[in-house]
Amino acid sequence: MGQQFDRFAQHVIFAGSPASEYYSYSRGSLSSPSTVKLIHDRLPLETAEFKSGPNALEVSWTSAVNGGWDVSIDPIQWRNGELQWQGKTVSFWVWSPQGVHAADLPRFAVTSRGGGHTTATALGEFTGDVPAKRWTRIAVDTSKLPSASLHPFDPAGLNGVLFSQNNADGKPHTLYVDEIRIGEETAVQATPSVPSALKATGYERHVDLEWQAPDDPATTEYVIYRSEDNGPYRQVGVQRYGVHRFTDWLGAPGKTARYSISARDAQMHESARTEAASAATRSMTDDELLTMVQRASFRYYWDSAEPNSGMALESQPGPDHLVAMGASGFGVMALVVAVDRGFITREQGAERMLRIANFLEHADKYHGAWPHFLDGRTGKTISLFGIYDDGADLVETSFMMEGLLTARQYFNGDTAQERQLRDIINRLWGGVDWDWFRATPLHDALWWHWSPNYAFHVANRLQGWNEVMITYLLAIASPTHGIPASTFRTGYEREGKDATGEYGIKHTYFGILLEQGYLPGTPGPLFFTQYSFMGYDPRGFRDKYTNYFRNNRNEALMNQAYAIHNPGHFKGYGANSWGFTAVDGPNDSYHEYGAGEDDDGTIAPTGAVSSYAYTPEQSMLAIKHWYRDMGKNLWNIYGFRDAFNESQNWYSSTNMGLNQAPQVVMIENGRTGLVWKTFMSSPEIAPMQRAIGLVPDRD
Repeated sequence: MGQQFDRFAQHVIFAGSPASEYYSYSRGSLSSPSTVKLIHDRLPLETAEFKSGPNALEVSWTSAVNGGWDVSIDPIQWRNGELQWQGKTVSFWVWSPQGVHAADLPRFAVTSRGGGHTTATALGEFTGDVPAKRWTRIAVDTSKLPSASLHPFDPAGLNGVLFSQNNADGKPHTLYVDEIRIGEETAVQATPSVPSALKATGYERHVDLEWQAPDDPATTEYVIYRSEDNGPYRQVGVQRYGVHRFTDWLGAPGKTARYSISARDAQMHESARTEAASAATRSMTDDELLTMVQRASFRYYWDSAEPNSGMALESQPGPDHLVAMGASGFGVMALVVAVDRGFITREQGAERMLRIANFLEHADKYHGAWPHFLDGRTGKTISLFGIYDDGADLVETSFMMEGLLTARQYFNGDTAQERQLRDIINRLWGGVDWDWFRATPLHDALWWHWSPNYAFHVANRLQGWNEVMITYLLAIASPTHGIPASTFRTGYEREGKDATGEYGIKHTYFGILLEQGYLPGTPGPLFFTQYSFMGYDPRGFRDKYTNYFRNNRNEALMNQAYAIHNPGHFKGYGANSWGFTAVDGPNDSYHEYGAGEDDDGTIAPTGAVSSYAYTPEQSMLAIKHWYRDMGKNLWNIYGFRDAFNESQNWYSSTNMGLNQAPQVVMIENGRTGLVWKTFMSSPEIAPMQRAIGLVPDRD
């Protein structure tokens, strides 16, 4: 993990919630006659008084004789980032409306992975009285807390901070708790460096802020201040170190605000503030809203790319060197859109593409195919999914090649830079030995993984209906190591002797026909209709089973129809809030949500937004609702958050590389067809279509 993620994720337990009302990563319980304020068994959020913003945790209790209460705050488990806390001291800031005597403060305990925990110890042992209406910092050296379990408490594995009943004085008390951190208590460092060049840009309901800041070991976060109607500046939020952008939600058009920011260290010492920057919100047309979504989503691949390789990180926040092959391929197609829309210049796009192509040419490859994950600093394979995941991933390679061929066709200028880019892409394209991945004696299908140490141990045969159609299309189209066109039928369409399941089974859901379905009772996750079709244009052709544009459109319409029908009665579902696909859910684990399959109330904005090329009216309903009505919780610096669950008041704290680029690309395909036209101009594509037997068909 790199410095930016470490400085944030290895020290911050709580510094504000993207949700409103209550905090999803908390729990509470009580035994009468004691009381503790909870909402759905979680801690409420306080929005008027906070240290970090936009909110703090509210702990309100009454401790009574023969009663009890307790609340716990869990750290977020960041995607692919196992927490190894750096330090032993847990510190946090508290604020009380009336003040709390030290003897009346709660007990405090911490837990760690593997069952370790400490004895609940009176918090007053670590602080004096908490004064009224003033933020007070409390620091607890966990090494001073007695262990109370078979396995000793491990501060590096901390997984919970607990407050519980102490002195049963029968009086109501309230503490607002914010900025919970773990680290070592150190001497005061140098004042953090002042950020500079603050710029504010207004949109319809929010203002986007960006600034510059030097590398500074003293800085842990940036503090954002806002002034409305020429009033005093008030803190509205913080941003983690290394990220020089912030989204401030004003909630309506026609508002003007001034902003200034500072840098802050772990002990809350602040630098001076920047000069002010002003912006105003304004009403926006549908076209302007679409461009806004594309621009924000593209930032994931521009602002937050791994710096050495130019590739897309798997997630943000997330490990700073873990680059994802498929997400990077999608990001390449998003970069083409960004150049065409003027988000960046053509020269900037070509420079970034050349950096990516050079990195890929020298990175680990196996028979020309890349692994799923690479270390962006070295180009070496990262076996994220276990010991057998140490070689080629043909599907992720095909997603990257889908992007590279798009870039090859787009950057067609007669400059040294663009000629060099095309030459490298052609070498990479010709170097993939697609035929190697027909592993079985029958050679009738492609297989997903190959390892130099374990060969085809991961025996995953590529067969549809799923996201892998593009793998077959590119393998058949290859000018150097192509596979027979018949493999599309025997492999992808499941007609080979080794194939399992059936293809081309028609299903009808909510009166909408799927000519190629997934499983009975569900149309399947929407990424099936998107990943293979970001570059490859499904319009105007069909095989013997379906016209894939029509089929993809119907799958999106069924996805919306499921949300309208809402058989699970989940909060928020409807015609303007739908989209079921593969994302991390509220339990921080990856699910292929598929409109009925494992439905728990989780919606992924990328599902509906990236269906815009098929269902522009239905997707626009979701975009407007999510931005205008839910943007305070759902919109961030990269556009829409990865997923949300209104039933559980949960909004993802991360964005994934796989999910932001499809929004950029598929909106553009719906608006102008740019990426479809560009990819399809590849001279290898039309012969491939004829070879596999696609025939013209009206949409």
